[in-house]
Amino acid sequence: MKNSDWIQVPGEPNGRWRLCGDWRLPSVTLLRQVLEAGPDRPQGLDATAIEAMDAAGAFVLLRWTQRCGLDADEIELRDEHRRLLETVRRGLEMEEPPEPPAESLWRSALGGLGRSVLALQANSARLLGFLGLVLTTLLTSMGRPRQWRVTATVHHMQQSGLAALPLVSLLSFLVGAVVAFLGATVLRDFGAELFVVDLTTYAFLREFGVLLTAILLAGRTASAFTAQIGTMKSREEIDAIRTLGQDPIVLLVLPRLLALLIMLPLLSVVATLAGLLGGLAVAVWSLGIPLELYISRVQETAKLSHYLTGLVKAPVFAMVIALVGCLEGFKVAGTAQSVGERTTSAVVQSISLVIIIDALAAVFFMEMGW
Repeated sequence: MKNSDWIQVPGEPNGRWRLCGDWRLPSVTLLRQVLEAGPDRPQGLDATAIEAMDAAGAFVLLRWTQRCGLDADEIELRDEHRRLLETVRRGLEMEEPPEPPAESLWRSALGGLGRSVLALQANSARLLGFLGLVLTTLLTSMGRPRQWRVTATVHHMQQSGLAALPLVSLLSFLVGAVVAFLGATVLRDFGAELFVVDLTTYAFLREFGVLLTAILLAGRTASAFTAQIGTMKSREEIDAIRTLGQDPIVLLVLPRLLALLIMLPLLSVVATLAGLLGGLAVAVWSLGIPLELYISRVQETAKLSHYLTGLVKAPVFAMVIALVGCLEGFKVAGTAQSVGERTTSAVVQSISLVIIIDALAAVFFMEMGW
């Protein structure tokens, strides 16, 4: 390629250059070299002879005229090339949008609170809808014995119930010992150390037995449910179940729900007994209360109403833990990161709901005098 393919200098006394040729993207590299090695600085440009021009050629022309100190309006161009050149120049002259003003702290906090409230509302509505779907499926499958998944239910009973028995027993025993120690610390000043037995009995019959069990299962079982179903979701196994004409609620949710409904009350009984044994250990070995006196005091304090007040919350906690764990598993988007996020969310939601429900139930039973 020669310089004359794009630039012609006819030797006019005013030093005007005449541009011609093809000013499109394939010629841009050579065009730059020609312009940089071309004649002296022009006094004007006549670009009416340019055959074709695109945005790349217009960009090169604008940059070169800027270095030469020429104004783009002084270039003689065809109308269609002039419009293209003006469009490219406006794009180059566009300034970056100004940064938005810094948001004040209280606005940011208020916005975060609003987003949290909306997320809570959406999650609550989704959980209630999932509860309705599961209950409807459960009632429908009760009349269809072929849909009963006995083997899967027993398996989940073993995984979520029997496997958690040592941990529930140990922690309940230790918490019972701590409650007895704290009660003895306060009651010793009044010479009423015997009432440590009453404190431990009331605490575990009404609250701690079922609450500790629910919190442990919320952290242990809800996360397992979410991880299992979420992994199946990421591997598209749930889509395969639907393709085979099966209901994922029947196959995956109902066995887990029934397993928790059976095992959580039983584990609550074990936790209550372990907590009373922890209080017994402290009362006998540290406070010097005779074993016979401790047992007789427990028998006098433990009423059926106290025991039922605590045990009636166990099925509610079991349903909350199972539903939250399974629902979060179905929310998995298909990546390993999503599985981790949903598992964390399941643990947080289930523990929070268990504590909130327990607090509301405690206030309700207190107001009712039960």
